Amino acid sequence: MFITTIQNHRPLREIVYEELREDILTGNIKPGTRMMEVDLANEMGVSRTPVREAIRKLEKEGLVTIKPRKGAYAAEFSVKSMMDILEVRSHLEGLAANLAAQRMSPAEKQKLIQLEEDFEKALQAGDMQGMIKTDTQFHRMIVEASENNHLIILVEQLQELVLRFRFIYYKDFKRAEEMAPEHRGIYRAIIEGDSDKAKEAAFNHIDKLKDMILNDGIK
Repeated sequence: MFITTIQNHRPLREIVYEELREDILTGNIKPGTRMMEVDLANEMGVSRTPVREAIRKLEKEGLVTIKPRKGAYAAEFSVKSMMDILEVRSHLEGLAANLAAQRMSPAEKQKLIQLEEDFEKALQAGDMQGMIKTDTQFHRMIVEASENNHLIILVEQLQELVLRFRFIYYKDFKRAEEMAPEHRGIYRAIIEGDSDKAKEAAFNHIDKLKDMILNDGIK
């Protein structure tokens, strides 16, 4: 995390903010972790001031909780918050898959298949980061193929929130193994140009995450 350069003359507080935000979203800073200004400043090679400013900004975004007389902590997330996000995401990504089946080019379809193959390779290798990366790219490509800018923006906002708890369900490879055939069901429907089937497959894929979260009782 050590910051060695200032890119494009951007304020240091913005760089620190983006670094910390990324670490929270990807789970490098886990929910409930105390965020000590001194430790973070030393780790990043900066003074405490940009760290303090970044933490305040992250608090406004709901990614950090500041407790009186106790300090700042990476915000916890609940089953309810995860369910709310997935509830919206299932409908939006279902719509995206529906539109992608109508609009995706042959070259994009081939790339989508390759992403799923890369996901399965990462799964076989037990590469969690690889699975997260290719899974994210797979879903993002479908959304972008919808060619609906408003839909793309809405789903991208949700995807960032999903990153906060994605590392949790990837700890259980059983769910990752189930995702591979679900992905295949989505891209096959898209390749066939079956909009309704693609929508249903994408909706059910996200809906199964909701079932897993409820059944496993993730806190």
